[in-house]
Amino acid sequence: MPRTIRPVSGIAGTLSLPGDKSISHRYAMLAALARGRSTLTNYSTGADCASTLACLGSLGVRWEREGNRVEIEGCGLQGLSAPRAPLDAGNSGSTIRMLSGILAGQAFESVIQGDESLSKRPMRRIMTPLRRMGAEIEADGGQFPPLVIRGRPLQPIRYELPVASAQVKSCVLLAGLYARGMTEVVEPMETRDHTEIALLRFGADLRVDGSSRSVVGYPALAGCALRVPSDLSSAVFFLAAALLLPDSDLLIDGVGLNPTRSAVLRVLRRMGAHIEVHPESDSGGEASGTLRVRGTGRLEGGVISGETTAAVIDEIPMLAVLGAASERGLCIRDAGELRVKETDRIATVAANLRQMGVEVTEHESGMDIQGGCKLRAAELDSCGDHRIAMAFAVGALAADGESVLEGAAAAAVSFPEFFDVLASVTRG
Repeated sequence: MPRTIRPVSGIAGTLSLPGDKSISHRYAMLAALARGRSTLTNYSTGADCASTLACLGSLGVRWEREGNRVEIEGCGLQGLSAPRAPLDAGNSGSTIRMLSGILAGQAFESVIQGDESLSKRPMRRIMTPLRRMGAEIEADGGQFPPLVIRGRPLQPIRYELPVASAQVKSCVLLAGLYARGMTEVVEPMETRDHTEIALLRFGADLRVDGSSRSVVGYPALAGCALRVPSDLSSAVFFLAAALLLPDSDLLIDGVGLNPTRSAVLRVLRRMGAHIEVHPESDSGGEASGTLRVRGTGRLEGGVISGETTAAVIDEIPMLAVLGAASERGLCIRDAGELRVKETDRIATVAANLRQMGVEVTEHESGMDIQGGCKLRAAELDSCGDHRIAMAFAVGALAADGESVLEGAAAAAVSFPEFFDVLASVTRG
């Protein structure tokens, strides 16, 4: 159902946001493989992380949920049971890619699938290393879900990632829990390290040496109590709203500040944003803190490329909207991965920006976005992508009239409360 969005003068107040989606996935999976009970507080409220819990339940894991608190009774590494039906990852690429590493080491066959969007996302990047470890995997068209995984005892490997990917790294490390010996992953550039932090927290023998991450198979994982910090990727939408709207002063508390995720704050500062960071005590090894941002109505723009692109890949839709409102515009390079997300994010961002009167030159792996634009009210379309829905909902707040957003409900994939939270801090 379409949602009408009216312009506002600013946003102000204090927010506490739902738990980080990436961390929630990892904590839940490792809690399932640990011995004993784990308590996860501020677990993500998004549909993707609910898909992970549902898949774990189908594998025999007992869990209970009350709001954002999840209790998981771990089965141990070899305590999962064969599912009676295909596992449903919904729209979650994180679920299917990381859980496949665990399924590869089981003594049973499983099928894992997803919705129409996920069924179009290629899985060859995880299939290649898992097959090298000894798993037997079949896929539609050789690379698309559903995946049929015939698990077995795995062999340790040394795997050099051809493309930087935290999900592929995590898949191989999780599979390495089921390999006798040491499994090593070498990254071409640093990616988010939530899996490494979580493995250590649950008691795995993990070693980090430069670009190499190694895990020793068959550890004695133990349940624990962990708090998930608020999702920085979700916070970015509110930071961007404050930056777009001059009459803004916003505090966001308890936000995850993991150094491998906080590159987006550096990008925003280079664009001219004034963001204060007040660190707090960490949570299970994950740094967190309070962010304060005030609207100035002025951003400079710039270029996002190379390692920076990889570090902010999820935030690019929102950064692109900010780029249109900046003085010099924004050039985005080395972002070809956006073509195979929930939708082709390069194409959908470009199409929506053009609807709002912005000149965009689209490239195979990026785009050039004209700056100095007053965003025009428009009919916008999320194309079923949660990040597109939220990015253009924020952009519409700064438009010159009422906009209509088709597919606004897609925001629920990662942030069901998004529109209610946004409404709670809008002014005028």
